[in-house]
Amino acid sequence: MRIALDPYMLRSVPLLELPRVVAGLGYHHLELSPRDDFLPFFLHPRADRATVAAFRRELAAAEVQVASVLPLYKWSGPDEDERQAAVRYWKRAIQITVDLGVTVMNSEFNGRPERAAASEAQFWRSLEELLPVFEREGVRLVLEPHPDDFVEDGVAGVNLVKGIDSDLVSFLYCAPHTFHQGGDLAAVIRHAGPLLTQVHLADSFDHRGSSGLRYIVNPPGSTVRVHQHLDIGQGEVDWDLFFGTLAEVGFDGIATVCVFAWEERAEQSARHNLALINQYREKAAAGSG
Repeated sequence: MRIALDPYMLRSVPLLELPRVVAGLGYHHLELSPRDDFLPFFLHPRADRATVAAFRRELAAAEVQVASVLPLYKWSGPDEDERQAAVRYWKRAIQITVDLGVTVMNSEFNGRPERAAASEAQFWRSLEELLPVFEREGVRLVLEPHPDDFVEDGVAGVNLVKGIDSDLVSFLYCAPHTFHQGGDLAAVIRHAGPLLTQVHLADSFDHRGSSGLRYIVNPPGSTVRVHQHLDIGQGEVDWDLFFGTLAEVGFDGIATVCVFAWEERAEQSARHNLALINQYREKAAAGSG
């Protein structure tokens, strides 16, 4: 298992200083999530060849590797102009990933739940254009269902990835989305089996608790999706079950710490979660031995 850090809470750190900071926190891998100066949310990448080359040099100097690159584009959105733009952005992001020497990208389906059928049709249209590019470049694409997407349920997300039927497309289980994916993390992980190549690690409360009144959102009937990305142990994800099930299915992929809740103590949070992950891994390994 490669433990990576999503450095989103460190995005004020200059790009070329980021590898050194990540290494100082005890991580040897990072998941390169959206940054305004590199791969912005929903816009064309900003990185040029010189920036990519300089970043790669700093990664090598710090002995840190990019485990995966995470772009977010509206490639399944019902609006066709947005979809076509997203495909163009994806192609440039794939090239940047290759230039970094990275072979894994992860992302969301990024459609609309109120227009699920139309979004899925757009997803397949985009995939028809992009899958040959991933295959040509030898880059793995890892996909996750997400709250407020056209696929939110975990088992349904696994089934959609199965339907792509490509050796280079696999599944990501996001622990802080557990309670939007059906709530049974073990069932989703087991259903994914060898398709599970990446996980996101952060905690969350079960928004369904207290008869649906754990969180009160106004106006009544709002379609807002409530979840958190807390430090491990601060929410209600069953971490013994999570790591135990990963051990059960033989997971040996990328595990990314993606906590977003504590920018005021980002470095402390990163160290805290790394220590807890290692404890849970050791406990799970002992339990399966």
